[in-house]
Amino acid sequence: MNDRELTGGWRAAAADDHLRRSYTEHDFDDAAWHPIDVPGHWRSSPPFAASDGPLLHRCRFDAAAPAPGRRAWLTFDGLFYQGDVWLDGGYLGDTEGYFFPHTFEVTEALHDRSAHTLAVEVTCTPQRTTTAKRNITGVFQHWDCLDPRWNPGGIWRPVRLTETGPVRIATLRVVCTEANPERAVLSLRAVLDSDGPRRVRLRTEVGDLDHEADQPLATGPNEVNWSVTVERPALWWPRALGDAVLHAVRVAVVLTGDGDEPDAVDAPRDRPGLVSDERRLRTGLRSVRLRRWIASINGERLFLKGSNLGPTRMALGEATPDELRRDVELATDAGLDLLRVHAHVTRPEVYDAADERGVLLWQDMPLQWAYARGIRKEAARQARAMVDLLGHHPSVAVWCGHNEPMSMDGADQVTSSLSSTVAFAARMTAEQQLPTWNKSVLDASIKRALHKADSSRPVVAHSGVTPHLPQLDGTDSHLYFGWYMGDERDLPTFARRVPRMVRFVTEFGAQAVPSGPGAAFAEPHRWPDLDWDRLEARHSLQKPVFDKRVPPDGYATFAGWRDATQRYQATLVRRHVEELRRLKYRPTGGFAHFLFADGHPGITWSVLDHDRRPKLGFEALRAACRPVIVVADRLPATVTGGDALALDVHVVSDLRTPLDQAEVAATLRWPGGDHTWRWRGTVDADACVRVGTIQAVVPALAPDVAGALSLDLELRLPGGDIVTNGDEARYA
Repeated sequence: MNDRELTGGWRAAAADDHLRRSYTEHDFDDAAWHPIDVPGHWRSSPPFAASDGPLLHRCRFDAAAPAPGRRAWLTFDGLFYQGDVWLDGGYLGDTEGYFFPHTFEVTEALHDRSAHTLAVEVTCTPQRTTTAKRNITGVFQHWDCLDPRWNPGGIWRPVRLTETGPVRIATLRVVCTEANPERAVLSLRAVLDSDGPRRVRLRTEVGDLDHEADQPLATGPNEVNWSVTVERPALWWPRALGDAVLHAVRVAVVLTGDGDEPDAVDAPRDRPGLVSDERRLRTGLRSVRLRRWIASINGERLFLKGSNLGPTRMALGEATPDELRRDVELATDAGLDLLRVHAHVTRPEVYDAADERGVLLWQDMPLQWAYARGIRKEAARQARAMVDLLGHHPSVAVWCGHNEPMSMDGADQVTSSLSSTVAFAARMTAEQQLPTWNKSVLDASIKRALHKADSSRPVVAHSGVTPHLPQLDGTDSHLYFGWYMGDERDLPTFARRVPRMVRFVTEFGAQAVPSGPGAAFAEPHRWPDLDWDRLEARHSLQKPVFDKRVPPDGYATFAGWRDATQRYQATLVRRHVEELRRLKYRPTGGFAHFLFADGHPGITWSVLDHDRRPKLGFEALRAACRPVIVVADRLPATVTGGDALALDVHVVSDLRTPLDQAEVAATLRWPGGDHTWRWRGTVDADACVRVGTIQAVVPALAPDVAGALSLDLELRLPGGDIVTNGDEARYA
């Protein structure tokens, strides 16, 4: 039997007690069942487009018995979310967890016959009580950026039939625990499943390095831990610091001939030198530290400019490899160093692309908002599985256990009622400040599990928990000035008053309407009588907030309103990024804007729509994330003649070398005049420097003159490149 995928011939039907009694049998007649794609999500199949399952799946296939001394395995690379698996009428077992593989031994079953029937009941229960969810599916079943009616259920990743020798590598965890120019250390943990007592040789190859060790095994699962040291390694670096060097790793279980007598007369002894099983992967040798929310890679400090990455497609199993990799490519095009994989685990192509391009990843567990008490042990188990699955990727820099562990619904915070808004804010404040089961018990268990499985990376228990009492330091911050709270200009004042809240900001932004064909779902031709209820229910629109920030009633056309929403988003994103960069290391270690791209047609916080068409916010993000920027304090929204201005001008450089004799010019312009300030000097490497202060009195305008006061900034770099920026205020 060759290793192969079971892709064709799958059929499915809605589960009921009558079918459950007989559908697992080989001779069951499934001719009336509907064909279904595997891998795939059942909602993408027209007969099940509105189904919440459970769904019964069947597949017939031929497979010969493995040769003597060989073992056969059935692996589900991803099953959303729970499954019960039968082969030829015999129960193999159950599965829980959507993002990691589940494997069953089928050696004896394949010896019984050559024609086989695989039957699977797949369950993905809708989470009706969103404050006590039980499925660990993260954003796929509770998020305000996907259609809440969607059900991700299905066998969404390949089903594989494979062979090994008598010993199988059931799991392999590879983590780089130490890396510097002198040496790097890989820590490896494997669970080896042996069909009998024996000794094997574990062979580990890292690039040109070979490492071997003899290991005794008992029957069944055996946990084995070892380490490999690489002298004078070629290190993996993020794109801003160097080359993303990757090393091929091969771990093989080699039989030594030292095993028990075989039971069968015709079964051969272990043949010395025969490879029973092996795993191949790529890794990078690097170290990661996060101290006071400032990251260091291989000992080099790095300010992290990032964004939140949701699922590439709502039906993640149907995203193409090119689409998955393109999200990482677009992030590098925007000048980002970091992507936060927001409350989900995505497909392997994203992690591979991040490894290759030197993009760091903040990896969330698929936990979003509140969960039921019964999930604690399962969540800890899945945390360990996440490390097994992703630990070898050098791009993964941070583990995070839980996004916003509060009892909330995305729609709860959006209301036109002042009393409801106040009540919601009070409840959220209480959940932030007081102990809760999700925050204090569940997340503590997940953090312990992650840290025990991988002590080489920083572990954040939960995202978006506010610092409060001195002994409760909180975590990263979610600051929605200009959307849920305050004004988009409030961030600088807030940062001065509560500096701990801007140490690392992993969510900020504003919704904007996509352009062109990306907005077809909104039916622009109906303006102004859009189906606002449908857009709110299925496409993420938060109209009560738009009514406050960019009111639709103020625009005669859909295009006018759309462009205004994009201008508002672009301004907010640009100004927030510039302010956080100006606070570089004092105290801010980085940010992750919300949201990078949509996985579903929607009016969301994304700067790229579901087909990756850019909004104005994408260019604003890219401009604000250039390696070197020049920025000044904001002009007031409105000015009058005689107002005094004092605006600090800063140059922020992420370059690793100083900028000698850089020149900055700041020109204040008004109708009928202008004035320019100039500075020259050196900007240190990886630094933010205040180059000077603009002090001026706003000129008065004649009564019959209208116009604006503008500030134009120009930074001339030593090589001749010019960086510009600007601001504008209206005369009152």
